[in-house]
Amino acid sequence: MAWSYVTIEKRPPIAIVRFDRKAKLNAFDQPLVRELTEAARTFQDDLETHAIVLAGAAEAFSAGADLTDASSWQLAEKTDVQRRHRFYAGVRLCKTWEELPQITIAAMERMAVGAGVAIALACDWRVLGRSAFLYVPEVKVGLNLQWGALPRLVTLVGPARAKRITLLCDKMDAATAQAWGLVDEVADDGHTVEAALGLARKTTEMPAGTVRLVKEAINATAGALHRATSFADGDQSQLTGSFEAARTARERFRKR
Repeated sequence: MAWSYVTIEKRPPIAIVRFDRKAKLNAFDQPLVRELTEAARTFQDDLETHAIVLAGAAEAFSAGADLTDASSWQLAEKTDVQRRHRFYAGVRLCKTWEELPQITIAAMERMAVGAGVAIALACDWRVLGRSAFLYVPEVKVGLNLQWGALPRLVTLVGPARAKRITLLCDKMDAATAQAWGLVDEVADDGHTVEAALGLARKTTEMPAGTVRLVKEAINATAGALHRATSFADGDQSQLTGSFEAARTARERFRKR
C-alpha cells in the first residue's frame, strides 16, 4: 500500500512505523490520520511482528492537530453523519493502535503536542527525547482533549495531575513527564528510536503468545471504563468548538 506520509520498515520480529508530513512540524491533517490508521490495521493479523516502534519526524514527533486543515474544520457543507464521522477519525486512529496485539512503543523527538500526545497515549510505552516536551493545549483553543485520550491520561497520572496537564496547558519537560508516569524512558536527543528498539527487543525475547495475552488482560483491566467515559468526546469537540470564545481562541492561536 502506497502512502504519502507513512512508511513501514520491518525488522522481524520488530517493525518501525514512521510518519512524516515534511511540513508544519508533523501536525496531523486528515490524510495523515487516515494513513496512520491504515498502517496500524496492516498489523492486526500479523503473526510475525511482535513489537512496533512508532516514530514521528526528527524535528517533531507531532505539533498536534493542524488547525489550518480545511478537511478538519470547514464542514458546513457536510451532513450531520459526515461531520460526526470526521470528528471521530482520531478516535478510530488511537483505538486501532491501542488494540493491536503487538507491543507498541512511541519514540518522540523534540515535541509531542495535543494529538501527538493522544496517539502516544494509545501505545503501550513512550520514549521521550531528553530536551523534548509534551504539551496539551486543547483547552487553550476552546476544545476538549479528544481521541479517547482523556481517560488514558487519567489512568496514567491520576485525576489531579490530569487536570493540571489539561487545564493549565503548561509544557512538560522530559524529566517531569517521566516522574509523573507519562513516559517510560528518557533518551538522548536523536536516539529515541534506538531506545524504543531496545525495549522492543526485550519483549521479543519473551514467549510471544503470553506477551499478547498479558497485554490484552492489562488493557482490559486498566481501560474497563475508558469507552464509557469517552464515547462522546467527538461530539463534545463539535459542541465546544462552536463556542464563540473557542472560535476566537483558535483564531488567535493560528496567528501566533
